[in-house]
Amino acid sequence: MTFPQQPQQPQYPQYPQGPAPQYPQSQFPQQLQQPNRNPFFEWLQRAKRDFSRIGASLCLMVIIWYAGVFLLKGVVGAVAGGVGAGGDMPNWMTFLISDVPLYLIAMPVAVVLMGKSTVIETRKFNMKPGMFVKLLLMCLPMMWVGSMVGSMLSLALSDGEATNRVADLAMQTNVWNVVFMVILGPIFEEWMFRKQLIDHTRKYGEKTAILLSGLAFGLFHMNLFQFFYAFLLGVMFGYIYMRTSKLRYSTAMHMIINFNGGVLAPWILTRVDLDQLDKVSQAAENGNVAAMEQWASQNATGLAIMLVYFLLYGAVILAGFVLLIRNFRKAEFYTAPEELPRGVRAQTVYGNVGMITFIVVTVLLTAISLFL
Repeated sequence: MTFPQQPQQPQYPQYPQGPAPQYPQSQFPQQLQQPNRNPFFEWLQRAKRDFSRIGASLCLMVIIWYAGVFLLKGVVGAVAGGVGAGGDMPNWMTFLISDVPLYLIAMPVAVVLMGKSTVIETRKFNMKPGMFVKLLLMCLPMMWVGSMVGSMLSLALSDGEATNRVADLAMQTNVWNVVFMVILGPIFEEWMFRKQLIDHTRKYGEKTAILLSGLAFGLFHMNLFQFFYAFLLGVMFGYIYMRTSKLRYSTAMHMIINFNGGVLAPWILTRVDLDQLDKVSQAAENGNVAAMEQWASQNATGLAIMLVYFLLYGAVILAGFVLLIRNFRKAEFYTAPEELPRGVRAQTVYGNVGMITFIVVTVLLTAISLFL
């Protein structure tokens, strides 16, 4: 897609016209040009160390996060006399115990450990409102498809026993959903997975940085119900940040999507007595049609609101599909200062100790959350 509007210029002012070299000669110290030394190999090894450090930082972020949650739960249990031990913890306390160690400790520590040696300066671009709406619409079918795949796979692997704990938490509709899911979550997550992760990796290739950002974002949720849509949205948000170098746009989209999934949709579902619906449905199957008619009359307003919502949601998803199909091949990418060659790209980015450890740890935690 043409984005931002013409005239379009590469974000990296140091680019020459035409394809950039696979690695800049100016990056190598003079001694690397000595006989029996392979500067290309030395450069790849340095890139692999950079990605390993980033992967190790992400892994440590997860470990610190889980350790902090464990400690806070212990403190709350000791102070409040076992509150939450039986699953009766209010959602504001659940959010607080989960988010404080993550946002205030784990994420800042990970960013410090990543260092700044790989960060490069880029030009910034504004996005027009029409383009913002267009890209937001394109996010919705990605969200829907990813959610469907994640739900079906989770239920298939667990024989229908798995539950989406995030969705259950969101159903406790109150102001804390807005504070933590709509405001704080998108701000900190976009800062970490778009700004920090892409800024630290974009010099090795724009597509490389975007895909890594999406994959890390999906794995970070450690929830198979969420993995696929988080990955797809992470890729889209990464592209938006890559083309603008401004965090405000992806953060705003993240907030809107979380508001729909964490506030609006749960509120609409609570307008209808779904628990009673199961009972009257069974009664209707046994010939008691009057019970179903009575339930429908009692929930007429809620049913009308739900019908309007799902019709509108289906319409925007369809519009998003059309926009995705028409604009998928119009995405623009530029050659980065140290673009990794195709043949060694995946091995360099993911075939290192740090990244492998991060992937293994998050996959194991995802499996544990699915089956426990």
